[in-house]
Amino acid sequence: MASTDQLTSRVDASGKPHKRAELYGPANIPWVYWVLGFILLLMPVVASNFVLFQIFGWAFILGMVALSLMFLGGYGGMVSLVQMSVAGLAAYMVAVFGHSGVVQISLGWPWWLTVPVALAIATLFGTITGALAVRTAGIYTIMITLAIATAFFYFVRQNYGVFNGFNGFNQVLPPQLFGVDWRQPVPIYYLTLFFATLAYFVVIYVARTPFGLALQGVRDNPRRMAALGFNVTAHRIAAYAFASFIAAVAGVLLVWLNAQISPGTVAVGPAIDILVIAVIGGIRHPIGPFIGALIFVVLRTFALDVLVLVGIPGERFQLLVGLAFLAIVFWSPDGILGLWPRFRDRMRAASSLTAERDRRL
Repeated sequence: MASTDQLTSRVDASGKPHKRAELYGPANIPWVYWVLGFILLLMPVVASNFVLFQIFGWAFILGMVALSLMFLGGYGGMVSLVQMSVAGLAAYMVAVFGHSGVVQISLGWPWWLTVPVALAIATLFGTITGALAVRTAGIYTIMITLAIATAFFYFVRQNYGVFNGFNGFNQVLPPQLFGVDWRQPVPIYYLTLFFATLAYFVVIYVARTPFGLALQGVRDNPRRMAALGFNVTAHRIAAYAFASFIAAVAGVLLVWLNAQISPGTVAVGPAIDILVIAVIGGIRHPIGPFIGALIFVVLRTFALDVLVLVGIPGERFQLLVGLAFLAIVFWSPDGILGLWPRFRDRMRAASSLTAERDRRL
């Protein structure tokens, strides 16, 4: 394995290489993040239980699943449509090994044993999928992960011995730790907020480690990285394992929030929705998936009423999501977060042209 010094070093004005500046610590966090964090912490004071539970709870969870896709696509150059299947498998394993309303199948293990087993199985599934997918590229990677997601959907829908077929599992409730019912709106809001924030900062940290920098090098030029001595396949599989763990944690939170899991959760539609969420927010930025998830959840929640008011069937809410997706991709391929840099660049270009014209006059 080659040294990562050439990836973690920079060259100063004198031409001498030096280590990159340390980017961690509270002093290096932008003030916007502090303001956003303060607002999110105080959100239960001003928001209703419906908003906390149905809007932010779902946005944080779907944002985590999309974040796992963003890590693969943004830093590894690999678009995976199996992330929702990984989250769904973790949710199913919580129901199978833990407690649920289907007592004939659920084993009734304690949560502190059920959750690690569920995370391990889902992460292993995602890693094996990655081992198969990394040997392809481009559209073929998308197709093989879509095929695996589709096969998983039909498998869980037709398997009644373990996954309870079409009905799935209900009454899958989170444990009541410290005397708190974690499925109540305020506790589940803070629980999902905590893990979403943790996943966000972990992704940022990993992206700046030697592994993350090497993964970005593999994304940009895999042949050169292989010539330098890096194991390209191993880095890609490790990226899938890391992303699968994030998706698995989101899956555990999902089944606790929803109190049920069924094949519809891991269907092809939700798998595509995760890609749409990541692209809408910005697939190159870790905060993008959460912005995209918030937009998606708001549209999914309120678009039905808007469509009914204009005489369109409410189930056509995906039409609005699709139109928003097309508009954002057309105007900003880098998602919502790419709109401001494009606007800023245009304003600077217009200012430069104006200044040049004034000088000529």
